Amino acid sequence: MKPDTSIRVGADLVTALQVADSIARFGDRYLRRVYTDHEIDSCSGPMPVRSASLAARFAAKEATLKVLRPRGYRPDWRSIEVRRHDGGWCTMALSGTAAELAAQAGLAEVAVSLTHEAGIAGAVVVALCREQQSEEPVVTMEGVL
Repeated sequence: MKPDTSIRVGADLVTALQVADSIARFGDRYLRRVYTDHEIDSCSGPMPVRSASLAARFAAKEATLKVLRPRGYRPDWRSIEVRRHDGGWCTMALSGTAAELAAQAGLAEVAVSLTHEAGIAGAVVVALCREQQSEEPVVTMEGVL
């Protein structure tokens, strides 16, 4: 890795029951506020499967926020989108305020991994930053720089 490149990692867990409860309580209002049309369309099937898939996407959105590190105003949930490809893998697509935060942080690439099992969904988001934006010391194998 180049000296002017850093890595940011975010992870999150969400229970499928939390998402299923939100769908039962708020219905389409919840879905349209949090998820894009693509995300909703990608998560079909019976409720246990659908809520687990949506929970994984919500975890990815939260993990992405940890990578973006917003101060004050948080981006709209729909500006952080999990894109499912025909081959089954997923990527992140950022727009609006989320894309602006990514540009300010120098994020060059953002990768995501989703999982769900036994009612728990998780996501890990890893981003490469072109320039070190933090004023905190960087810890390396040799020590603090």
